[in-house]
Amino acid sequence: MSGNAHHYNIITTWTGNRGTGTASYEAYSRDYTIHITGKPELYGSSDPAFRGDAQRYNPEELLLASLASCHMLWYLHLCAAAGIVVTEYEDRSSGRMKINKDGGGRFEEVVLHPVVTITDVSQKTKALELHRAANGLCFIASSVNFPVLHQPEIAVK
Repeated sequence: MSGNAHHYNIITTWTGNRGTGTASYEAYSRDYTIHITGKPELYGSSDPAFRGDAQRYNPEELLLASLASCHMLWYLHLCAAAGIVVTEYEDRSSGRMKINKDGGGRFEEVVLHPVVTITDVSQKTKALELHRAANGLCFIASSVNFPVLHQPEIAVK
């Protein structure tokens, strides 16, 4: 890596040839494997609505996971820098995708629902505000062309 550029490399391999390749729409599996050097493989497929395997990750879920985890990591960083002690974080995110007449589609929005537990009640307002800052810094949220909304909750324990 040089300067401010960061590069990422993966290998995506289709594993769904059932012997006749894509001879017909029904002839092949949508299964694939994502290889990232030095890490466990991810097993993917399309969403079951598109003839995929429900036991495997689909691209839509992985996009949602990328947005949620990027936000969480920035949020935890900002809390640490602000002296806010977070002891628990859980996000039950949701996304809405619209399918076009031609079969393509796009996400219309993603809503993150982080529930964060902090140790000091006097920092509750600041802890809520840091979600907005985390959204602005998240590399993934800054790269998508749909809104990434937040409905955070702060608990104190």
